[in-house]
Amino acid sequence: MKTCKWAFKRPPFKPVHRILLTALLIAFCTHLLAQDGNAGINEANQKVRGYFASGTSLMYAVGALLGLIGAVKVYQKWNAGDPDTGKVAAAWFGSCVFLVIVATVIKSFFGV
Repeated sequence: MKTCKWAFKRPPFKPVHRILLTALLIAFCTHLLAQDGNAGINEANQKVRGYFASGTSLMYAVGALLGLIGAVKVYQKWNAGDPDTGKVAAAWFGSCVFLVIVATVIKSFFGV
């Protein structure tokens, strides 16, 4: 029976050297690809401020829509003679007023 006489070459780097080389390569690439954090924060700030007026208008529109739906519900309860019509009217009116106040307060709080 023949024995195998192949000579396997050892890798040029030891495992510890490979780990250190990989860590150094990752650190170097991260440094090259890193971006300024302040620029990203300022860009996000400008985008949010740009959408804020549209969001406030949307909240006003939702408040108006809820007001119309609430008025129809209260009218139906009033015609049906339900005794809790006042509570339902107060709840619907309160939710509409809450939406308008929240939109106005947030607008003035953030100075937009």
